[in-house]
Amino acid sequence: MKLLRVGPQGREVPAVLDAAGKYRDVSNHVRDIADDALLPENLAKLAALSIEALPEVPGDTRIGACVGNIGKFVCIGLNYADHARESGMPIPEEPVVFNKWTSAVCGPDDDVIMPRDSSKLDWEIELGIVIGRPAAYVTEEEAEEHIAGYCVINDVSERHFQLERGGQWDKGKGCDTFGPIGPYLVTRDEISNVLDLSMTLEVNGKRYQNGSTRTMIFNPAYIVSYLSRFMSLQSGDVISTGTPPGVGMGQEPPVYLEIGDVMTLEIAGLGRQSQTVVALER
Repeated sequence: MKLLRVGPQGREVPAVLDAAGKYRDVSNHVRDIADDALLPENLAKLAALSIEALPEVPGDTRIGACVGNIGKFVCIGLNYADHARESGMPIPEEPVVFNKWTSAVCGPDDDVIMPRDSSKLDWEIELGIVIGRPAAYVTEEEAEEHIAGYCVINDVSERHFQLERGGQWDKGKGCDTFGPIGPYLVTRDEISNVLDLSMTLEVNGKRYQNGSTRTMIFNPAYIVSYLSRFMSLQSGDVISTGTPPGVGMGQEPPVYLEIGDVMTLEIAGLGRQSQTVVALER
């Protein structure tokens, strides 16, 4: 299934994408694409519905983040060897872990707000993992059963805040709108090989990132297992798994986003996002 949340910000309703690409309202069957709705048994109930008999939602309705009520938004850094090299950083021996604040979450096509004093606003297309069954101290072999599905994430980053202002990376990763998620949560059964998905990102029509999940250092199951040693993972938690090369910081010379720039991201089988960079309203 391709699950999504549609409607005005803060008032999204749960929906599913049908075979014809129409949005079908499932709010009579589930409160939200969130929390316990993501448990395997509840996803199975949604999958058993007669999708074409459900109410249709207009196709021009805004799409929100594909997961609601996110408890944790955990990110993995430098998870592609070629991206680590372009960043001038060593390939990590263990996953590099940081966080985005949940206030960064926004819809896949919402505007990205350039924060005050920003000078090095950057992009990162990433594969997102959505947790279904809660996980604590799970093995890599067990971890797959705890994944509800996958989605597209833009790990928007302010490099000056991240790397030049002291402290942890979180400072440049969690500004408002720095976490577009969606359009869909694609359930695990629809992805035949999560380690063979093409990933592209363009800015104003110019392609900068053209990678694949094939070059990930730590695969999704390993990441879930690894994180579960340090925190319990709950239904609806989101994990962003790192980016392939081609970020703005890695260009010669570096290229950073400006007001009016448009980012377009796509991962095979998971859908497409597009955001415009806008100024912070004073």
